Amino acid sequence: MIEVQNITKNYGPFQALKDISFQVDKGQIVGFLGPNGAGKTTTMRILTCFMPASSGRVTIAGYDVFKESREVRKRIGYLPENVPLYPEMTVTKYLKYMAKIRSVPRGNIKAQLDNAIEACGLTERRHQIIGQLSRGFRQRVGLAQALIHEPDVLILDEPTSGLDPRQIVEIRELIKALGKERTILFSTHILPEASMTCERLIIISSGEITGDIQLEDGRAVPQQNDASVSDPESTSRAPLTLSLEIAGAPADDILAALTDIPNVVQVEQTDDTTMFRLHYTPTTDIRAEVAETIVGRGWRLLEMHTTEMSLEELFLSLTV
Repeated sequence: MIEVQNITKNYGPFQALKDISFQVDKGQIVGFLGPNGAGKTTTMRILTCFMPASSGRVTIAGYDVFKESREVRKRIGYLPENVPLYPEMTVTKYLKYMAKIRSVPRGNIKAQLDNAIEACGLTERRHQIIGQLSRGFRQRVGLAQALIHEPDVLILDEPTSGLDPRQIVEIRELIKALGKERTILFSTHILPEASMTCERLIIISSGEITGDIQLEDGRAVPQQNDASVSDPESTSRAPLTLSLEIAGAPADDILAALTDIPNVVQVEQTDDTTMFRLHYTPTTDIRAEVAETIVGRGWRLLEMHTTEMSLEELFLSLTV
């Protein structure tokens, strides 16, 4: 449904996006995560035809965003970080106005407006002036305008930014309900929000895609290499963690040796001077290689077991 191929975006000498690629399939709710300034908003503006990329290709529902932007805009609903509302208008008048801008046929406007209002929980606020609404309800109006033309794809930029905890929960549940019928890509830097809403996370850092992680019940799903997959790197994986107790050498020497092992993402020493945590991408089972590295140097391997990397640890390891 959404396919991004080798997108680069330059602002003068500054490169905001660096040859990024990813795909979102029909019916998925995907979180687009990264720290502030990582390139999330720039990517979404390119996807929604607000700005061109410097190079690369993007298609949505099979249409090229650069060559067929009118067809793309018919099929996407966009909620920018700063919602474009007219505070002096009522909810109903504003949504009618947006329906006309979106070229909704005159005979369909009332039905589609009613559907958007009901879907976003605005029935009791439909005749209220937008400027008198709370921030949470203004965000709902922003979602309603993104839905008014019944798009196949929703692209939401920081949809819970600035909301209080209750409003965040309400918008999160609304996004999950909308995702039953649509493809949704939304950006955020709030891990709990993404883990409770999404089935997959795409991680971006400093303009580069650094991770593509499947979630199950809000937890990253580690996947070992499957011989039936022709391209093991094409599947999303969460790094695994080995907890190690090693003696017989200075900590710096151990850290250096473990870091040099292929597929190792990060090695860190715990408070105990002999305990280490090794995070690795499980394209292969590296436990044997780790053991050989330690024993081959004459060090003592006192303990080794696999532990699960938390979503927070995973995010931090991918956004360094």
